[in-house]
Amino acid sequence: MAMAITNGVPADEITGVTWMKAQASIGAGECVEVASLPEGGVAMRNSRHPKGPALVFTHAEVRAFLDGAKRSEFDFLGTRQDD
Repeated sequence: MAMAITNGVPADEITGVTWMKAQASIGAGECVEVASLPEGGVAMRNSRHPKGPALVFTHAEVRAFLDGAKRSEFDFLGTRQDD
């Protein structure tokens, strides 16, 4: 029986997927990783905590976020230097 993949499931328990990250983040150690889920949707995790919880989104939610990112709606989030 397949495991139900829901928000908060430990990311390392999601099997049969390939985690990806942006080329710009490779080697920096500060990455958001994404994986397309076999039953639909997209999981996201923090690469610094690969056993931590995954967030799960529908494809429509990811498209809406990516559209906002392409329009620079979230650029202010990357300007803080005190993280």
